[in-house]
Amino acid sequence: MPSPQRLTPLTILLLVVPPLLWAGNAVVGRLVRELVSPLTLNFVRWVIAFVLLLPLAAPVLRPASPLWAHWKRYALLGLLGLLGIGLYNAFQYLALQTSTPINVTLVGSSLPLWMLAVGSLFFGARPHARAIGGALLSMLGVLLVLSRGEWRQLLALRLVPGDLYMILGTIAWAFYSWLLARTHEPAALRRDWAAFLMAQLVFGIAWSGALAAGEWTLTPAHLDLGWPLVAAMAFIGIGPAVLAYRCWGTGVQRAGPQVAGIFMNLTPLFAAVMSAAFLREAPHWYHGAAFVLIVGGIVVSTRR
Repeated sequence: MPSPQRLTPLTILLLVVPPLLWAGNAVVGRLVRELVSPLTLNFVRWVIAFVLLLPLAAPVLRPASPLWAHWKRYALLGLLGLLGIGLYNAFQYLALQTSTPINVTLVGSSLPLWMLAVGSLFFGARPHARAIGGALLSMLGVLLVLSRGEWRQLLALRLVPGDLYMILGTIAWAFYSWLLARTHEPAALRRDWAAFLMAQLVFGIAWSGALAAGEWTLTPAHLDLGWPLVAAMAFIGIGPAVLAYRCWGTGVQRAGPQVAGIFMNLTPLFAAVMSAAFLREAPHWYHGAAFVLIVGGIVVSTRR
């Protein structure tokens, strides 16, 4: 990977666009929760992304592509597709049924803590003291959200289903991130963002389709097609699923993963602004305090 470059206006733009789109994804998921079942929404999102990527990454699906030539190695991508495409986004849309976009994105910001825990327990990665301190500081912010600003409620904490779903989704994303770092795909596939995402989508669509089929079999699933839902699906399929991945990959290459990680914590801030504008869900004081704690934790853990 090339050495990180100095932050330029273009690099900053590339790193701001993904949190903005992912915050929009949370708000739109909340807006359409009455129109479509969450697992069905997740499946349709990735089908749209698959269709959009076909012109850019069709060679990946051909018999001569490295995906099939190294099929044993890419069996791991099946697990990546389950965790990163099938489970994480499914849990997020499930969370938005009972929790607000602000809560969902703030709980998702506990990722550094779960990254440390998963890395230490399952991948033999021993965290340094600053990383532990920063993760604990971020976790204080998450606990502040879960307690709704009243620490005494932690003694009798009852999480709403959305909070639990988002915690499970964040843990799934932590496993996804570690496995992604341990894959050793051909360099050509790694350099081509569209091909690499398509390689995961091949498996991820199968997993998300199976989850959607289970939803229609076991629950009273619904899909109320109309222009509002079609527009929402187009947005989440084009923006958060494709454009955000493209900008994020380029931004990380330019700035490095540590600097880029700090920009991820803009997601709850954008979600708070959009929720107030479109959902009339005004943020509370503890949302701002939690945001400061979470960002502070990331800064502490990434400082030299």
